Amino acid sequence: MSLSNRIVVEITEMPKLRNPTLVCGLPGSGFVGKLAVDHLIEELKGVPFANIYSSSFPPQVLIQSDGTADLMKNTLYYCKTESSDLVLLSGDAQPVSPESEYEMAEEITKLCEKLGVKTIYTLAAYITGAFTKTQKVYGASTSPQIVKEFPKYGVYPMNSGSITGMNGLIIGVAKRKNITGICLLGETSGYVVDATASKSVLETLATILDLNLDLVGISKKAQDTEQLIKTIKEQMGGRQSPESLAIPQHDKKLGYIS
Repeated sequence: MSLSNRIVVEITEMPKLRNPTLVCGLPGSGFVGKLAVDHLIEELKGVPFANIYSSSFPPQVLIQSDGTADLMKNTLYYCKTESSDLVLLSGDAQPVSPESEYEMAEEITKLCEKLGVKTIYTLAAYITGAFTKTQKVYGASTSPQIVKEFPKYGVYPMNSGSITGMNGLIIGVAKRKNITGICLLGETSGYVVDATASKSVLETLATILDLNLDLVGISKKAQDTEQLIKTIKEQMGGRQSPESLAIPQHDKKLGYIS
């Protein structure tokens, strides 16, 4: 494999799928999307079929559990459920330059066209800068009709701001190819790995796609997140707390994924 080309896609097999939907969860603030999609891969027994490498990933290798080293990559999996066939995208990193992010989004949507994907979900973080007791799920879509349906699923439509990085670009590039894009964003402080936000997003996605999921694993991680937040609050005591660093009310419209 040569990485002289900025992006390399290695496909081991092209699965035959029935009206598949792509769900993406790449590392970002709070690891909200990645935790959610990794849970889907585990619970639905996703089968890997393609790896995407990029010279714009961080310059390092990752050590595996067996002691071997491997380049950073994004991996595509497929799984078949009673309600629908899914393609799941997870990975070790997002590209670090704007140019390579656009190129990566193009490669991902090209694969979607080959697989017959008509709808893409990206799972992301809606950063507020504050800890909250209840974490909402926000949404944006390239389809006005889908935005109108958000309230039916308890999703709060975004009406301003931006979604940065791959979670925004993938659905933006998909729109140009007549693929519907939806981004579901879990409300998070942005200070911790937030499995509670991941669980909220996953529950919403499961309802929309009619997926029967076992959420025990992600629920345990959510409990760990809640305990961590409690510890942080206790340690901050009377000193400046994360809540005091919250985004001012007039700026909360700038929710985003970093």
